[in-house]
Amino acid sequence: MASAKVTFTLDLATVSRLEDAAIRMSIPKSEVVRVAIADYHERIGRLGEAEKVRMLQAFDELVPRIPKRSQAEVDRELRSIRQARRAGGRRHPL
Repeated sequence: MASAKVTFTLDLATVSRLEDAAIRMSIPKSEVVRVAIADYHERIGRLGEAEKVRMLQAFDELVPRIPKRSQAEVDRELRSIRQARRAGGRRHPL
């Protein structure tokens, strides 16, 4: 594997965590960084826990608002809308 030497500026808390991880895992700090970046890269685009909770709350709020109508009522409304579109618009409000 080809390598490139890079320089980063990190805050002291991050450096401390990096050193701790390297000691605990018995691997070089550069390996800790490689593993962390690979793991982070895999997560890009996935929802975090806070985002999942927020979306589930929105779902729980919105689902009860869905009107409970029979399929026949829905079909009638759709037919009415399609007819109105073909005729240039509704002649009366719903």
